[in-house]
Amino acid sequence: MKGRRIGAWYRLVVILLKPVLLLSTRRNWKGAENLPATGGVITVSNHISYADPFTYAHFVYDSGRLPRFMAKESLFRLPLLGRIVRGARQIPVYRETRDAGAAYSAAVAAVRAGELVAIFPEGTLTRDPDGWPMRGKSGAVRVALETGAPLIPVAQWGAQDLLPPYSKRLSLFPPHRIWVTAGPPVDLSRFAGRPMTLPLLTEATEQVMAELTALVEEMRGESAPAERYDPRNRGKPRYGNPNPRTPKTPKARNFPGLQKRKRSGR
Repeated sequence: MKGRRIGAWYRLVVILLKPVLLLSTRRNWKGAENLPATGGVITVSNHISYADPFTYAHFVYDSGRLPRFMAKESLFRLPLLGRIVRGARQIPVYRETRDAGAAYSAAVAAVRAGELVAIFPEGTLTRDPDGWPMRGKSGAVRVALETGAPLIPVAQWGAQDLLPPYSKRLSLFPPHRIWVTAGPPVDLSRFAGRPMTLPLLTEATEQVMAELTALVEEMRGESAPAERYDPRNRGKPRYGNPNPRTPKTPKARNFPGLQKRKRSGR
């Protein structure tokens, strides 16, 4: 933690947001020892709310690392937020354009420079009606295989109570319970040194999503559906709110597994 070069813009974000998160959340952090203290690393996380990048970043910051997010390019064009994310050296993702490869190249360079790159492999908020991780994209696996850096699954739950999916109604009080757990590195050794064909990337990505989902299952005390939600088969737009009337992701406090842990003090 000591001596890390945080930069002025990153420091501004910490000064502004960390006190808010400390007051509005009750944090259950686990697995921080699985995040390497130094060196390049890729993390993947489930995406349940527009608030979860902040709760995730809080966990990583408390673990002694600074995340560089791969984030949609439209955020970089917003008047104030855009200046902040650019100043904090986040990585813009140009979805389905000729510039899409720039994000991959930037992520590889960042990992090789010893940084922690954070990726939401679903590419958007989960469309699963119960908030489970859905089908993932292969970007994180490609970066991991290209660099040889560890890929760490980081599961989270509870941020949807701060800000429900696609909602603009932020709820800060009473404080909400937030769970974040980092698992051990995904073993991708059987894919290393092989051509990154579509079947290989699909298989490796499914392994990553399976391990991430297992962490969410443990966190929620429930089993995920046997078939992973795939938005390609649902006739919905690939990005944005798929249906304004879609049921909201269930609140964290509604899950008996989490309530049991809360009462027992774990």
